[in-house]
Amino acid sequence: MWNFRFVLAFALIAFTVALSAVHNRRYRRVTDPQGLPGRGQPLLDVAFLAGGPARAVDTALVRMEREGRVVVSRARRVTVTDDRTSDPVERVLVTAVGGRAGRDLSVLRASVTGSPEVQRIGDGLAARGLMRHPTALRNARRARRLVLLALLVAIVLGTVSTVQWAGSADRDTTAPPFIPYFLLVLLTVIVLIATHLPKSRITPAGRRQLLLVRGSVPWRPREVAAEHAELVGAFALDGAAALRRSEHRALRDALTGPDATTRSSRSSRSSGSDGGAEYAAGAGAAAWCGTASSSSGGHSGGSSHHSCGGSSSHSCGSSSHSCGSSSSCGSSCGGGGCGSS
Repeated sequence: MWNFRFVLAFALIAFTVALSAVHNRRYRRVTDPQGLPGRGQPLLDVAFLAGGPARAVDTALVRMEREGRVVVSRARRVTVTDDRTSDPVERVLVTAVGGRAGRDLSVLRASVTGSPEVQRIGDGLAARGLMRHPTALRNARRARRLVLLALLVAIVLGTVSTVQWAGSADRDTTAPPFIPYFLLVLLTVIVLIATHLPKSRITPAGRRQLLLVRGSVPWRPREVAAEHAELVGAFALDGAAALRRSEHRALRDALTGPDATTRSSRSSRSSGSDGGAEYAAGAGAAAWCGTASSSSGGHSGGSSHHSCGGSSSHSCGSSSHSCGSSSSCGSSCGGGGCGSS
């Protein structure tokens, strides 16, 4: 009887390991970009690549503040002074701020970060091979959990077989059944360790792109007014750490308030020696849930159904931009797509 149990355990583990290998390969495999745009990369693409959707939203806000189109008070309230916009993310920001009373910065961030306009930036980067798509990550993590479940079943079957063998009369003439179970479990654990998922969603091509943008001189994005281009470009790459001067203190304090998202500065401090921000799936990428179809890339494409809470609610994330809260991301981003690793 224990032989049948062992065959069952072996079959379950073999199937789940094969399934996990397929999804692991899909997550690791990325499009090989033909020619990186370097310093010609759009501003919000660079911000998203360096610090995730929260950085992209903050970068758009800093640009508008520097150009005099919004005011961010010390009380962390955002008001619009000029409703002119230059891209879809800015239009979402102006709409989310609302009337003259303005809107609290943390609430504004939470609503705009989950909007399709911001999420599609990440989808476009993934389609170009600069980032790994969260849909592929969710599938890979679910497959690995199936392997762990199969391991648990194998341990239970091995325990039952060993107990029955210990109580049988012919135990002295038969080999103990726990040995093959132990070897099976040990081999599976080794496979899981050897095939761990990459922690960073930025691909090697994405890191090279960030290196090209940083270069040897300050980056000046072409979409920003010349007098503010250097500061806004530095913020896109390094977050609040770029606001060093005394005249930027009020804006820095507003952006890094006690209940504000501080991933921008964290991701810049955790940058690797190559200059690329190595934000993990549970850090700057936490609120990038991706569209329903992982194949929908680019800023103009994308599915009308959004896996991060829908285009009307814009409710991906709480004040901490996390998909694991009570927002509508909680169910659709389950399975590791937005949570920490």
